[in-house]
Amino acid sequence: MPDSATMAKNWQDYMMVGDVQKMMATWDGTWDGEVTMWMEPGASPQVSKSTAVNKMIMNGLYQQSNHSGDMMGMPFMGQSTLGYDNHKKEFISTWIDNMGSGIMILKGQWDEASKTITFKGTMTDMATKGDADVKETFKIIDDNTQQMEMFATMPDGSEFKTMNIKYTRKK
Repeated sequence: MPDSATMAKNWQDYMMVGDVQKMMATWDGTWDGEVTMWMEPGASPQVSKSTAVNKMIMNGLYQQSNHSGDMMGMPFMGQSTLGYDNHKKEFISTWIDNMGSGIMILKGQWDEASKTITFKGTMTDMATKGDADVKETFKIIDDNTQQMEMFATMPDGSEFKTMNIKYTRKK
């Protein structure tokens, strides 16, 4: 067991807003989304518009993002929380929306060369009611453009791109 001074330092490091959280804060603001979804391999895409409003919360440790738009002809609302665990050195993302009662939880690493976080995790598979493996990439193209891609794992282990969202910062 660490001594009290070490434990206090570890706690301070854990709650410190560092360079990663400061980078996340630059993503605050309102973003217009061009959403493209595929329901199954080879299917025609469904295209829609969305809006995301990002803001740092909890003393700058997390970014909350509220999403709105239309999905399959219905009003859509979603909310994510993005954090960076200072001790584990990984991003953690949660996602909830009005299209289901589950919570998607993803963990990922930042790749500085490509300016991309690659997340992996699980979500509820609506068809089987079990867990489904998910991969998501979040790429910073420039200060005003971002791209999110989501992939499902098929029964044969291959990945199927289910969604692409291009975000443009609203001026």
